[in-house]
Amino acid sequence: MPAERPKLETQQDDVALAERLRTARDAIMSELRHVIVGQEEVIEQALVALFSGGNCLILGAPGLAKTLLVQTLSRVLDLTFSRIQFTPDLMPSDITGTDILQIDNATGHRSMVFAPGPIFANVVLADEINRTPPKTQAALLEVMQEHRVTVQGRVYPLAEPFHVFATQNPIELEGTYPLPEAQLDRFMFEIVVDYLSEDDEVQVVRSTTAPAAGRLRPVVTGDELLAFHQLVRRVTVSDAVARYAVNLTRASRPAEASAPDEVKRYVAFGASVRAPQQLVLAGKARALMHGRYHVGFEDIRALARPVLRHRIIMNFHAQSERVTTDSVIERLLKAVPVPAGSM
Repeated sequence: MPAERPKLETQQDDVALAERLRTARDAIMSELRHVIVGQEEVIEQALVALFSGGNCLILGAPGLAKTLLVQTLSRVLDLTFSRIQFTPDLMPSDITGTDILQIDNATGHRSMVFAPGPIFANVVLADEINRTPPKTQAALLEVMQEHRVTVQGRVYPLAEPFHVFATQNPIELEGTYPLPEAQLDRFMFEIVVDYLSEDDEVQVVRSTTAPAAGRLRPVVTGDELLAFHQLVRRVTVSDAVARYAVNLTRASRPAEASAPDEVKRYVAFGASVRAPQQLVLAGKARALMHGRYHVGFEDIRALARPVLRHRIIMNFHAQSERVTTDSVIERLLKAVPVPAGSM
Protein backbone atom coordinates (compact mmCIF):
# COMPACT_ATOMS: atom_id res chain seq x y z
CA MET A 1 0.00 0.00 0.00
CA PRO A 2 1.54 3.35 -1.01
CA ALA A 3 2.54 5.70 1.79
CA GLU A 4 0.21 8.60 2.44
CA ARG A 5 1.55 11.92 1.20
CA PRO A 6 2.55 14.47 3.85
CA LYS A 7 -0.20 16.96 4.65
CA LEU A 8 2.03 19.93 3.77
CA GLU A 9 2.73 18.50 0.32
CA THR A 10 -1.01 17.97 -0.26
CA GLN A 11 -1.74 21.57 0.74
CA GLN A 12 0.96 22.85 -1.61
CA ASP A 13 -0.54 20.82 -4.45
CA ASP A 14 -3.99 22.27 -3.70
CA VAL A 15 -2.61 25.83 -3.71
CA ALA A 16 -0.98 25.20 -7.09
CA LEU A 17 -4.21 23.68 -8.44
CA ALA A 18 -6.22 26.63 -7.12
CA GLU A 19 -3.88 28.97 -8.96
CA ARG A 20 -4.35 26.89 -12.09
CA LEU A 21 -8.14 27.17 -11.68
CA ARG A 22 -7.92 30.97 -11.55
CA THR A 23 -5.61 30.98 -14.57
CA ALA A 24 -8.04 28.69 -16.40
CA ARG A 25 -10.95 30.98 -15.55
CA ASP A 26 -9.13 34.00 -16.99
CA ALA A 27 -8.12 32.05 -20.11
CA ILE A 28 -11.67 30.77 -20.67
CA MET A 29 -13.10 34.28 -20.25
CA SER A 30 -10.54 35.62 -22.70
CA GLU A 31 -11.46 33.04 -25.33
CA LEU A 32 -15.20 33.48 -24.78
CA ARG A 33 -14.92 37.23 -25.36
CA HIS A 34 -13.87 36.49 -28.95
CA VAL A 35 -17.40 35.17 -29.51
CA ILE A 36 -19.69 36.23 -26.65
CA VAL A 37 -20.35 39.94 -26.03
CA GLY A 38 -21.31 41.06 -22.53
CA GLN A 39 -23.22 38.61 -20.31
CA GLU A 40 -20.44 38.63 -17.69
CA GLU A 41 -22.70 37.37 -14.89
CA VAL A 42 -24.11 34.61 -17.08
CA ILE A 43 -20.62 33.43 -18.04
CA GLU A 44 -19.43 33.46 -14.43
CA GLN A 45 -22.40 31.38 -13.28
CA ALA A 46 -21.80 28.88 -16.09
CA LEU A 47 -18.13 28.60 -15.07
CA VAL A 48 -19.08 28.13 -11.39
CA ALA A 49 -21.30 25.21 -12.43
CA LEU A 50 -18.56 23.71 -14.60
CA PHE A 51 -15.87 23.98 -11.93
CA SER A 52 -18.16 22.44 -9.29
CA GLY A 53 -19.61 19.67 -11.48
CA GLY A 54 -23.15 21.04 -11.79
CA ASN A 55 -25.81 21.21 -14.51
CA CYS A 56 -27.52 24.40 -15.70
CA LEU A 57 -30.95 25.40 -16.98
CA ILE A 58 -30.59 28.47 -19.19
CA LEU A 59 -33.65 30.66 -19.69
CA GLY A 60 -33.80 33.40 -22.29
CA ALA A 61 -35.52 34.76 -25.38
CA PRO A 62 -34.44 33.58 -28.85
CA GLY A 63 -31.26 35.09 -30.28
CA LEU A 64 -29.48 35.77 -26.98
CA ALA A 65 -26.61 33.32 -27.67
CA LYS A 66 -27.68 30.59 -25.24
CA THR A 67 -26.68 27.81 -27.63
CA LEU A 68 -23.56 29.67 -28.78
CA LEU A 69 -22.40 30.06 -25.17
CA VAL A 70 -22.58 26.33 -24.47
CA GLN A 71 -20.98 25.38 -27.79
CA THR A 72 -18.14 27.82 -27.23
CA LEU A 73 -17.56 26.59 -23.67
CA SER A 74 -17.19 23.02 -24.88
CA ARG A 75 -14.64 24.11 -27.47
CA VAL A 76 -12.42 26.09 -25.11
CA LEU A 77 -12.59 23.25 -22.58
CA ASP A 78 -11.51 20.68 -25.19
CA LEU A 79 -14.53 18.49 -24.39
CA THR A 80 -16.81 16.45 -26.60
CA PHE A 81 -20.06 18.25 -27.33
CA SER A 82 -23.51 17.02 -28.29
CA ARG A 83 -26.64 19.01 -29.05
CA ILE A 84 -30.09 17.43 -28.68
CA GLN A 85 -32.96 19.39 -30.20
CA PHE A 86 -35.95 18.47 -28.07
CA THR A 87 -39.17 18.06 -30.07
CA PRO A 88 -42.62 16.57 -29.29
CA ASP A 89 -41.82 13.34 -31.16
CA LEU A 90 -38.44 12.71 -29.48
CA MET A 91 -38.26 9.33 -27.73
CA PRO A 92 -36.11 8.38 -24.69
CA SER A 93 -34.04 6.01 -26.84
CA ASP A 94 -33.24 8.94 -29.13
CA ILE A 95 -31.33 10.40 -26.19
CA THR A 96 -29.85 7.42 -24.38
CA GLY A 97 -29.28 5.07 -27.32
CA THR A 98 -30.67 1.62 -28.04
CA ASP A 99 -29.73 -1.95 -28.94
CA ILE A 100 -29.55 -2.62 -32.67
CA LEU A 101 -29.23 -5.87 -34.60
CA GLN A 102 -25.76 -6.27 -36.06
CA ILE A 103 -24.77 -8.96 -38.57
CA ASP A 104 -21.21 -10.19 -38.97
CA ASN A 105 -20.67 -10.30 -42.75
CA ALA A 106 -17.98 -12.97 -42.42
CA THR A 107 -19.86 -15.47 -40.27
CA GLY A 108 -23.46 -14.36 -40.65
CA HIS A 109 -23.75 -14.28 -36.85
CA ARG A 110 -26.40 -11.90 -35.52
CA SER A 111 -26.13 -10.08 -32.21
CA MET A 112 -27.62 -7.10 -30.42
CA VAL A 113 -25.16 -4.25 -30.04
CA PHE A 114 -25.70 -1.08 -28.03
CA ALA A 115 -25.57 2.10 -30.12
CA PRO A 116 -24.88 5.05 -27.79
CA GLY A 117 -27.15 8.07 -28.09
CA PRO A 118 -26.14 11.75 -28.11
CA ILE A 119 -26.14 11.83 -24.30
CA PHE A 120 -22.71 10.18 -24.44
CA ALA A 121 -20.68 13.40 -24.53
CA ASN A 122 -18.87 15.56 -22.00
CA VAL A 123 -21.10 18.59 -22.56
CA VAL A 124 -24.71 18.00 -23.63
CA LEU A 125 -26.92 20.85 -24.80
CA ALA A 126 -30.59 19.94 -24.29
CA ASP A 127 -32.07 22.61 -26.54
CA GLU A 128 -35.64 23.71 -25.70
CA ILE A 129 -36.03 20.89 -23.19
CA ASN A 130 -39.65 21.82 -22.45
CA ARG A 131 -40.65 20.99 -26.05
CA THR A 132 -40.61 17.24 -25.41
CA PRO A 133 -43.08 15.10 -23.40
CA PRO A 134 -42.39 14.13 -19.76
CA LYS A 135 -41.47 10.54 -20.71
CA THR A 136 -38.52 11.80 -22.71
CA GLN A 137 -37.62 14.48 -20.17
CA ALA A 138 -37.46 11.74 -17.54
CA ALA A 139 -34.75 9.97 -19.54
CA LEU A 140 -32.40 12.71 -18.36
CA LEU A 141 -33.09 12.13 -14.65
CA GLU A 142 -30.84 9.12 -14.11
CA VAL A 143 -28.23 10.51 -16.46
CA MET A 144 -27.96 13.87 -14.68
CA GLN A 145 -27.90 12.37 -11.20
CA GLU A 146 -26.03 9.09 -11.68
CA HIS A 147 -23.98 9.83 -14.82
CA ARG A 148 -25.02 6.51 -16.32
CA VAL A 149 -27.57 5.06 -18.73
CA THR A 150 -29.58 1.88 -18.21
CA VAL A 151 -30.85 0.12 -21.36
CA GLN A 152 -32.40 -3.35 -21.31
CA GLY A 153 -31.14 -3.86 -17.77
CA ARG A 154 -27.53 -3.08 -18.68
CA VAL A 155 -25.73 -0.07 -17.21
CA TYR A 156 -23.47 2.09 -19.37
CA PRO A 157 -21.41 4.71 -17.48
CA LEU A 158 -20.80 8.06 -19.10
CA ALA A 159 -17.36 9.51 -19.66
CA GLU A 160 -16.34 12.17 -17.14
CA PRO A 161 -16.61 15.10 -16.88
CA PHE A 162 -20.31 15.26 -17.74
CA HIS A 163 -22.46 18.38 -17.75
CA VAL A 164 -25.96 19.10 -19.04
CA PHE A 165 -26.95 22.58 -20.18
CA ALA A 166 -30.66 22.80 -20.97
CA THR A 167 -32.31 25.81 -22.58
CA GLN A 168 -35.86 27.08 -22.40
CA ASN A 169 -37.64 29.80 -24.33
CA PRO A 170 -39.85 31.77 -21.90
CA ILE A 171 -41.96 33.35 -24.66
CA GLU A 172 -43.54 30.56 -26.70
CA LEU A 173 -45.39 28.41 -24.17
CA GLU A 174 -47.89 26.71 -26.49
CA GLY A 175 -47.12 23.05 -27.03
CA THR A 176 -44.61 22.92 -24.18
CA TYR A 177 -44.33 20.55 -21.23
CA PRO A 178 -43.16 22.29 -18.03
CA LEU A 179 -40.36 20.42 -16.31
CA PRO A 180 -41.46 18.59 -13.15
CA GLU A 181 -40.05 19.83 -9.86
CA ALA A 182 -37.99 16.64 -9.40
CA GLN A 183 -36.11 17.33 -12.63
CA LEU A 184 -35.75 21.05 -12.00
CA ASP A 185 -34.09 20.19 -8.70
CA ARG A 186 -31.35 18.30 -10.60
CA PHE A 187 -30.08 21.57 -12.06
CA MET A 188 -27.61 23.48 -9.92
CA PHE A 189 -28.54 26.82 -11.49
CA GLU A 190 -31.30 28.44 -13.46
CA ILE A 191 -29.40 31.08 -15.40
CA VAL A 192 -31.43 33.93 -16.90
CA VAL A 193 -30.00 35.46 -20.07
CA ASP A 194 -31.31 39.00 -20.57
CA TYR A 195 -31.04 41.48 -23.43
CA LEU A 196 -27.72 43.25 -23.96
CA SER A 197 -27.03 46.92 -23.45
CA GLU A 198 -27.19 49.18 -26.51
CA ASP A 199 -23.40 49.34 -26.90
CA ASP A 200 -23.03 45.56 -26.54
CA GLU A 201 -25.77 44.98 -29.09
CA VAL A 202 -24.02 47.28 -31.56
CA GLN A 203 -20.82 45.29 -31.02
CA VAL A 204 -22.70 42.03 -31.69
CA VAL A 205 -24.11 43.40 -34.95
CA ARG A 206 -20.67 44.60 -36.09
CA SER A 207 -18.85 41.37 -35.17
CA THR A 208 -21.41 38.95 -36.62
CA THR A 209 -21.56 40.77 -39.97
CA ALA A 210 -17.76 40.94 -40.36
CA PRO A 211 -15.43 38.16 -41.55
CA ALA A 212 -15.31 35.23 -39.12
CA ALA A 213 -12.72 35.45 -36.36
CA GLY A 214 -9.95 32.90 -35.90
CA ARG A 215 -10.46 29.51 -34.32
CA LEU A 216 -10.80 29.23 -30.54
CA ARG A 217 -8.04 27.40 -28.71
CA PRO A 218 -8.72 24.83 -25.99
CA VAL A 219 -7.35 26.06 -22.67
CA VAL A 220 -8.52 23.39 -20.19
CA THR A 221 -8.58 19.61 -20.55
CA GLY A 222 -11.18 17.22 -19.21
CA ASP A 223 -8.70 15.81 -16.68
CA GLU A 224 -8.00 19.29 -15.35
CA LEU A 225 -11.71 19.96 -15.03
CA LEU A 226 -12.14 16.75 -13.02
CA ALA A 227 -9.28 17.85 -10.75
CA PHE A 228 -11.07 21.19 -10.27
CA HIS A 229 -14.24 19.32 -9.23
CA GLN A 230 -12.33 17.56 -6.45
CA LEU A 231 -10.48 20.71 -5.39
CA VAL A 232 -13.74 22.64 -5.04
CA ARG A 233 -15.06 20.05 -2.59
CA ARG A 234 -11.92 20.44 -0.44
CA VAL A 235 -12.54 24.18 0.09
CA THR A 236 -13.43 24.90 3.70
CA VAL A 237 -16.76 26.36 4.78
CA SER A 238 -17.43 27.66 8.28
CA ASP A 239 -20.43 26.58 10.31
CA ALA A 240 -21.73 30.16 10.21
CA VAL A 241 -21.71 30.28 6.39
CA ALA A 242 -23.28 26.81 6.06
CA ARG A 243 -25.97 27.78 8.58
CA TYR A 244 -26.65 31.00 6.68
CA ALA A 245 -27.22 29.00 3.47
CA VAL A 246 -29.60 26.70 5.37
CA ASN A 247 -31.47 29.61 7.00
CA LEU A 248 -31.85 31.36 3.66
CA THR A 249 -33.37 28.21 2.18
CA ARG A 250 -35.62 27.46 5.14
CA ALA A 251 -37.01 30.98 4.99
CA SER A 252 -38.28 30.20 1.46
CA ARG A 253 -40.71 27.61 2.86
CA PRO A 254 -44.08 29.17 3.78
CA ALA A 255 -44.65 26.80 6.73
CA GLU A 256 -41.47 27.99 8.48
CA ALA A 257 -41.83 30.54 11.27
CA SER A 258 -38.84 32.45 9.84
CA ALA A 259 -40.49 32.90 6.42
CA PRO A 260 -41.18 36.55 5.49
CA ASP A 261 -44.77 37.63 4.85
CA GLU A 262 -44.14 37.68 1.08
CA VAL A 263 -43.14 34.01 1.17
CA LYS A 264 -46.22 32.99 3.16
CA ARG A 265 -48.45 34.90 0.77
CA TYR A 266 -46.93 34.04 -2.61
CA VAL A 267 -45.01 30.76 -2.28
CA ALA A 268 -46.64 27.35 -2.57
CA PHE A 269 -43.51 25.26 -1.95
CA GLY A 270 -40.09 26.43 -0.85
CA ALA A 271 -36.67 25.18 -1.88
CA SER A 272 -35.56 21.63 -1.06
CA VAL A 273 -32.55 20.47 0.94
CA ARG A 274 -30.58 20.39 -2.32
CA ALA A 275 -30.66 24.20 -2.35
CA PRO A 276 -28.24 24.80 0.57
CA GLN A 277 -26.07 21.93 -0.67
CA GLN A 278 -25.76 23.59 -4.07
CA LEU A 279 -25.35 27.04 -2.52
CA VAL A 280 -22.34 25.89 -0.51
CA LEU A 281 -20.80 23.80 -3.29
CA ALA A 282 -21.18 26.59 -5.86
CA GLY A 283 -19.95 29.07 -3.26
CA LYS A 284 -16.74 27.04 -2.95
CA ALA A 285 -16.12 27.27 -6.70
CA ARG A 286 -16.88 30.99 -6.72
CA ALA A 287 -14.50 31.58 -3.82
CA LEU A 288 -11.66 29.86 -5.67
CA MET A 289 -12.43 31.81 -8.83
CA HIS A 290 -12.06 35.02 -6.81
CA GLY A 291 -8.79 33.97 -5.17
CA ARG A 292 -10.12 32.86 -1.79
CA TYR A 293 -9.75 29.51 -0.02
CA HIS A 294 -12.92 29.68 2.05
CA VAL A 295 -16.58 30.38 1.34
CA GLY A 296 -17.87 33.77 2.40
CA PHE A 297 -21.38 35.08 2.97
CA GLU A 298 -20.97 37.15 -0.20
CA ASP A 299 -20.63 33.94 -2.23
CA ILE A 300 -23.90 32.57 -0.86
CA ARG A 301 -25.72 35.84 -1.51
CA ALA A 302 -24.30 36.20 -5.02
CA LEU A 303 -25.52 32.73 -5.99
CA ALA A 304 -28.89 32.76 -4.21
CA ARG A 305 -30.88 33.75 -7.31
CA PRO A 306 -29.63 31.11 -9.78
CA VAL A 307 -29.78 28.41 -7.08
CA LEU A 308 -33.22 29.23 -5.67
CA ARG A 309 -35.27 30.67 -8.54
CA HIS A 310 -36.24 27.28 -10.03
CA ARG A 311 -36.68 25.61 -6.65
CA ILE A 312 -39.31 28.02 -5.31
CA ILE A 313 -42.80 27.23 -6.58
CA MET A 314 -45.11 30.23 -6.66
CA ASN A 315 -48.84 30.00 -5.96
CA PHE A 316 -51.89 31.41 -7.76
CA HIS A 317 -51.71 34.74 -5.92
CA ALA A 318 -48.18 35.31 -7.18
CA GLN A 319 -49.14 34.46 -10.75
CA SER A 320 -52.19 36.70 -10.71
CA GLU A 321 -50.23 39.60 -9.20
CA ARG A 322 -47.17 38.91 -11.37
CA VAL A 323 -44.84 38.41 -8.44
CA THR A 324 -41.64 36.70 -9.60
CA THR A 325 -39.34 34.31 -7.78
CA ASP A 326 -36.51 36.83 -8.13
CA SER A 327 -38.50 39.40 -6.16
CA VAL A 328 -39.18 36.82 -3.44
CA ILE A 329 -35.47 35.91 -3.31
CA GLU A 330 -34.60 39.60 -3.04
CA ARG A 331 -36.92 39.79 -0.04
CA LEU A 332 -35.27 36.71 1.47
CA LEU A 333 -31.83 38.28 1.16
CA LYS A 334 -33.10 41.31 3.05
CA ALA A 335 -35.04 39.34 5.67
CA VAL A 336 -32.46 36.71 6.63
CA PRO A 337 -29.70 38.44 8.61
CA VAL A 338 -26.03 37.87 7.85
CA PRO A 339 -24.31 36.73 11.06
CA ALA A 340 -22.16 39.30 12.80
CA GLY A 341 -18.49 39.27 11.90
CA SER A 342 -19.22 38.20 8.32
CA MET A 343 -16.36 36.83 6.28
